[in-house]
Amino acid sequence: MIALNYRDSKPIYQQIRDGFKKLIVSGVMRPGEKLQSVRSLAVELSINPNTIQRALSELESEGYIYSIAGKGSFVSDMNGGASEDLLVSIKRTELLDSIRTLAEELKYIGTDPAEIRALVDEVWKEEDK
Repeated sequence: MIALNYRDSKPIYQQIRDGFKKLIVSGVMRPGEKLQSVRSLAVELSINPNTIQRALSELESEGYIYSIAGKGSFVSDMNGGASEDLLVSIKRTELLDSIRTLAEELKYIGTDPAEIRALVDEVWKEEDK
């Protein structure tokens, strides 16, 4: 379900949050679907329940999930009847932010911008094959 990378510089709660976002945006988790309890997720992932709670709180504040007292957390209907373009837009924004972060790091270590452009061009050429 969600894979954690303990060597990643990204905090565990953010990895959990991002993992759930991917599952929701990609349609693996459907609107109205119930999430596992904090306790069972903590046991499954072998981490502190407070870490799970922090990730779920952020997901709720961002509108990906909602909670019902005594019942649990559920996947929100993010598109509210609109087309799936909203979900694609959200994913595109996340990915572009990731590229920006990587580009800033590559710039910092002195990477030639032409090398990055060549890599992007290579990926697009592979898609055309």
